[in-house]
Amino acid sequence: MKAVLGKHVVAQSNDIVEAHGYSYFPPSAVRLEWLEKAAKTADDLECPHGVQFYDLVIDGQRHQRAAWSYEKPQPKMHHVGGRFGFWRDVTVS
Repeated sequence: MKAVLGKHVVAQSNDIVEAHGYSYFPPSAVRLEWLEKAAKTADDLECPHGVQFYDLVIDGQRHQRAAWSYEKPQPKMHHVGGRFGFWRDVTVS
C-alpha cells in the first residue's frame, strides 16, 4: 500500500493496520523527513488517544495536518499507536 502526495510517495508498506476507515503505516515506511509537527489545537488536546498531527512539507510546499499519529492510544486503538495515518491531499491505495 502507498500514501502518495502528487508524484511523491510519502509512505509505502505491506505492514498496514486498518482502523475506522484509515490505513496506518509503520514509521519505518514513512518519509519522516517530510513531516513537521503541527501545533496542537483544542480538539487535538481533547483527543483521548494523544493525537499529534503533522504537516507534510515537500519541495517547499506545506500541506497542513496531512498526517497524524496517536501517541497515547487507549486500548481500543492500541494497535495503531505510533503508526501514521494520512488524509486530505494524500491518496492512500
